[in-house]
Amino acid sequence: MTLEATVSIGWVNTVIAAARRLSVDESTLLAAAGIPEAADSHERWPIDDITRLWHAAERCTGDPGFGLKVGARFTPMSISGVGFALQSAATLREAIVMVQRFQRLISDGGRFQVLTGHTATWLVYHPRQGKLAFSSHQIEAVLAAVVGFASWVTGTRMQPARVQFSQPRLGPMPGYQAVFNCPVEFEQAFNGVLVGNAVLDQPLPQADPQLARVHERYSTARLAALSMNSASIPEVRRWLTARLGPVLPRRAEAAEALGISERTLARRLRGQGQTFDGLLDDIRREKALQAVADPSASLPEIAEALGFAEVSTFYRAFRRWTGSPPVRWRKQRGVAQHTAAPGSRVPGCTTPLNR
Repeated sequence: MTLEATVSIGWVNTVIAAARRLSVDESTLLAAAGIPEAADSHERWPIDDITRLWHAAERCTGDPGFGLKVGARFTPMSISGVGFALQSAATLREAIVMVQRFQRLISDGGRFQVLTGHTATWLVYHPRQGKLAFSSHQIEAVLAAVVGFASWVTGTRMQPARVQFSQPRLGPMPGYQAVFNCPVEFEQAFNGVLVGNAVLDQPLPQADPQLARVHERYSTARLAALSMNSASIPEVRRWLTARLGPVLPRRAEAAEALGISERTLARRLRGQGQTFDGLLDDIRREKALQAVADPSASLPEIAEALGFAEVSTFYRAFRRWTGSPPVRWRKQRGVAQHTAAPGSRVPGCTTPLNR
């Protein structure tokens, strides 16, 4: 797990390919999303970038059924190693358990929950969006992909008992019927697909226990490698910056978000020459300098916003950071800015003042 959700390039390419089939080329789509073309060489994308891609695809294709089309064309080939493991599973239920286990390799942007009943089982999808709200097409694509994948690995068209979405309907009902071939409801409590237990427990035609173990070991190794690459300094800095406030973010919270122990988080940061407390101190310093530079900002309010229990503690920290107490630093900065002559430069500026 990462502090910032990401998605595999395989899922990204599935979206790009669907747009291309609707006559929207990749360059146009990326430009509309504000994403550089070089991004297509990255192994994983931040979740907000693929959300931008989805919104751009909505605009560029103008197709209310775009998400359904993306999901309906989904196959294990779209997710490479994980896909091979899934199609070698003994049953569809076993494949779903593997999806839950290796979900991160596909995307951090959501998780599946299995709710088993006497005759049928709900596969519930819980989205995990970033700062940007998911496109509704993303949700439709995921549920359509569940049905598309199940049809692919079973060799027959899967017919769920029911499908429901927590969001309103996007397009005409015939589009949903073509993909799901069952009752579809909207504005419900959750997003999910209801599948009969007999369908989930039926042996898969391509089941191969030996091959499944090989692919499972491969996916497990990839998952471990991905976890080892988490807890990078930039990632932890972004997480701290977003959560800094009157209540300081704790190392235990970061470790829990990553799915690792505090000791492991500390070791990984130490391996990069940093500590959690050191990063937190750096970010508080940056925020403090920005805030104190504003002459209208109240110093007690700044201290509280940065998580200092006492103003005096903030003053001591500020002196440690700058060599001066905040009041003197603010006055000195104000004098320096006030006395700078027109057209002159001040340290750190690359263009003249009053230009």
